[in-house]
Amino acid sequence: MPEKQFAVVILNWNGQPLLERFLPSVVEHSPEARIYVIDNASTDSSREWLATEYPDLSCIALEHNGGYAGGYNAGLQDLTEPYWVLLNSDVEVSAGWLKPLAQRLEADAQLAALQPKLRALRQPAHFEYAGAAGGYLDALGYPFCRGRLFHELEPDHGQYDDFQYCFWASGACLVVRAEAFRQVGGLYEALFAHMEEIDLCWRLQQRGYRVACEPASVVYHLGGATLQESSPHKTYLNFRNSLIISFLNFPPGRHLRVIGQRLLLDGLAGLLFLGRRQPRHINAILRAHFHFYSRLPRLLKERRRRRAQVSQEQLEGLAPFRLVAQFYLRQRRRFAQLPRL
Repeated sequence: MPEKQFAVVILNWNGQPLLERFLPSVVEHSPEARIYVIDNASTDSSREWLATEYPDLSCIALEHNGGYAGGYNAGLQDLTEPYWVLLNSDVEVSAGWLKPLAQRLEADAQLAALQPKLRALRQPAHFEYAGAAGGYLDALGYPFCRGRLFHELEPDHGQYDDFQYCFWASGACLVVRAEAFRQVGGLYEALFAHMEEIDLCWRLQQRGYRVACEPASVVYHLGGATLQESSPHKTYLNFRNSLIISFLNFPPGRHLRVIGQRLLLDGLAGLLFLGRRQPRHINAILRAHFHFYSRLPRLLKERRRRRAQVSQEQLEGLAPFRLVAQFYLRQRRRFAQLPRL
């Protein structure tokens, strides 16, 4: 039997219902891949269910929950396949989904990270929040997508069906070249969960690699299966991690200006939560900032350790504009309405 080129790797934490619902489609539609489940120290019966229902499927059992970043770093270290698909446990894949991705990777040796088009499982005609048709970053480090600005999701009319290089590929279905992943040191484990794929893609680009979206491949993401959108802890992780990756990756001088402006804008976000009578989210933003500032010495060491091999101007998908101004002041709610990148 020829060696498989792909490893489809699903990270699980107490997610037996999700495995029962979504794993069958992955098994059915992924003949080109070996399928692995990394179990992040689950306390439910996930492992027992896998052993009974899928005895030939490889389960990598971890002794503690390292989050998305730590779980994948630990689980991937012994895999030998050249291409890895880091797939959320709440993703439904479609027939032939791996073929267009494989063709892109084989055709471009500089392409290190790739995602399919993500549609929302609950609203299949719409793009999905976590990645839509490829991820971008604005001048202040705010992520957005072709098909999604902040929480505004576009219906998919085929408007973004062209292959496109972008800034980041979604962690919900992140296809990564194993060699490049290892070269940059994997995922940054201090992030634990949320935005670690943006940090990874940033570092890959700084090493001269490219990131893209291939819309010929389509998957459907449930979203919010681990943390609901309304969760204050999710707010905390998003605000904290956005500060961290901006500080670590923006060039000297600019990283401090970005943090200063983010302090103001995050304060305005707190006022919005106040207007909505959501005090726990205000507390989450404050905790995110306190965490960030308390760990500046450690972050400075990490920043010095990282070495960009290309200039910031060479990074694809890094927008020169501020998304907040485009969205709220200019009322531009669609990706196509933004200034050209």
